[in-house]
Amino acid sequence: MAKYSKNAQDKIEEVMHEFKEGTLKSGKNGKNGKVTNRKQAIAIGISEAKEAGFKVPVQKEDR
Repeated sequence: MAKYSKNAQDKIEEVMHEFKEGTLKSGKNGKNGKVTNRKQAIAIGISEAKEAGFKVPVQKEDR
């Protein structure tokens, strides 16, 4: 299983909390409306963790 840093896990948890509250927005500056898909919320959390420089494993490509 992939290993995320503690800070990355905290960031993803923070984003999921926003998703559950219904305040998580998609797109640049939240211009595309609320996120309604759980997988999309997780992807946003991982993306924000990467941007913050936390340890996030590289996803393997399926062929």
